[in-house]
Amino acid sequence: MQLRAPVPPRRRRREPVSGRLVVLTGLSGSGKTTALHALEDIGFYTVDNLPPALWEGLVSAASGTEETAIAIGVDIRTRAFLAAAPAALAALRARGLSVSVVFLDASDPSLVRRYNFTRRTHPLAEGTLTADLAQERRALEGMRSLADVVIDTTSTSARDLTQDLWERFGEDGDFLLRVVSFGYKRGVPTDVDTVLDVRALPNPYYDPALKPLPGTAPEVQSFVFTPTSLDLYTRLRELIRALAAGARAEGRSSYSVAIGCTGGQHRSVAVAERLTHDLADTFRTRAQHRDLEEALREHG
Repeated sequence: MQLRAPVPPRRRRREPVSGRLVVLTGLSGSGKTTALHALEDIGFYTVDNLPPALWEGLVSAASGTEETAIAIGVDIRTRAFLAAAPAALAALRARGLSVSVVFLDASDPSLVRRYNFTRRTHPLAEGTLTADLAQERRALEGMRSLADVVIDTTSTSARDLTQDLWERFGEDGDFLLRVVSFGYKRGVPTDVDTVLDVRALPNPYYDPALKPLPGTAPEVQSFVFTPTSLDLYTRLRELIRALAAGARAEGRSSYSVAIGCTGGQHRSVAVAERLTHDLADTFRTRAQHRDLEEALREHG
C-alpha cells in the first residue's frame, strides 16, 4: 500500500470541491500515503503530519489563493498533538468549511504482511510489530471516533483505494451509491453502511455448468432471478433506494451497501450488478466485487 497508484485510466483530472478540508488518518501501512497521493492527483493541496493546532492557520493562509481544497495526513507520529484534534475540527467547521475525516484501517495480519513485504520499521518501534500495532490502535481510537468515513483496506488494492477517493472527493462526483458484493465465509465488510444477506436466493454453486462462472454471467443471472426471487430482489432494491435517498438528503456524498452470499461469486455479484443498473436512474452507482477474484480462483 506504500506504492503510488497510477491515476485511474479513461478519466479526466477532476477539480476538488473548493472550501473543503480532508483529514486523512489511520493505521500505519493501511494506505495513507497512497490516499494522500490520490487526493493530490485530484487537486488537493496535501500536507503530512501537521499538528491540529496549526490546521486553522493553514486554512487561513490558503484562503485567497488557488489552494482552496486541503488534505492533511495524520498518523501515530503526531500522537503528542492528537488531543487537540476535536477542537480544531470544530473551529474549522464553525468557519463554514466542509470537513471530512477519513480513517483507513486494515486487519493486523494484513498490516504485518505489508510490513514484512516492504521491510519497513513501524513508526513506534518500541516492541514487536504486533505490540506496536496494538499500541497504535489504542492511540488512534480518538481519531477513529471522529471519522466520517472508515475505509477498510484489508482486501483493497492501491488502485481501488485511489478510485474510491476519486469517487468520493472529485467535484463532478455527485452522490455515489456503492454496492459491494462479498462472501460471508471470507468475512463481513466493515467499511459499509448496510449489510444485506441474499443467501435465500437460488444458488448456482450446485449446478456443475454454472459453478465456475461469475455472477456477472447472463446464465448465472437467469438462474438467480426466478419469478419468486425477483419479489425479494424488488423489496431489497426499494429498501436500498430509500436508505440511499435518506443519506443524500442528509447531505452525505456517498452511501455503501454490502450484498453477501456464501462465497461472493454468484448470488451477491448478480444482485450487486443488477442493483447498480436498476438504481442508476436515481443515483450515480458503482459495483465492487470484493471476493469474486478469489472465489473464481478456487473454482477455476
